[in-house]
Amino acid sequence: MKTTPGSMITFRRPDGQEVQGYLAKPEKTQGAPAIVVIQEWWGLNDQIRGVADRLARCGYLALVPDLYRGKATVEEEEAHHLMDALDFGDAASQDIHGAVTYLKQHAERVAVTGYCMGGALTLLALGQIPEIAAGVVWYGHPPVDYINAANIKVPVLAQWATQDEFFPPDSVAAVEAKLRDAGVALESHHYLAHHGFANETAMGPGRISRTQFDPVWAQQAWDRALTFFGRTLWTQGK
Repeated sequence: MKTTPGSMITFRRPDGQEVQGYLAKPEKTQGAPAIVVIQEWWGLNDQIRGVADRLARCGYLALVPDLYRGKATVEEEEAHHLMDALDFGDAASQDIHGAVTYLKQHAERVAVTGYCMGGALTLLALGQIPEIAAGVVWYGHPPVDYINAANIKVPVLAQWATQDEFFPPDSVAAVEAKLRDAGVALESHHYLAHHGFANETAMGPGRISRTQFDPVWAQQAWDRALTFFGRTLWTQGK
């Protein structure tokens, strides 16, 4: 499926502030579901734009909100600084909510997905934004006490790495238990991989320590995500 080149757009948060984001469109936009894609701690870079482009090739409108307001980095220390400076509550309740609202003007159903930091924000957004139809979390979560699991009324797919030193198995198990105890429709998969296993830039001598791209697991996780989106976002019978 062909896509038109993605472009930067401006949308409004619930509080009226303007935010920019990268919007990738499929060849056929009429009837297409939409997905908010949430960045890793690196910022709105070429890699996360590529994720949006890839989703657009699969038939989805995909919007990446620019949470860092134009800043991006390849340096671990600076990425950590940018992430620490981000107000997660504001990002979820305002930036991501605004992105969902924008996409709802063009699509009947909107999902949210995110990687690492974006995975944590996905879980926060799912508990705050009732317009979301589904969520896919990639190897990231907030502190378990911050997850409003009782408010999550939509299906969630979670993809974890069993060798993840940033989000180790014990913390993942606590998140899964909280979601399931609240009755969330959770589908969870665990891969024998390191953090960042689905990020193709996490390979070679330039990668940061404790991350490692794994093309086999990345493909399986991507296929599962597409199957999940196909089941939860496309209107049956149309």
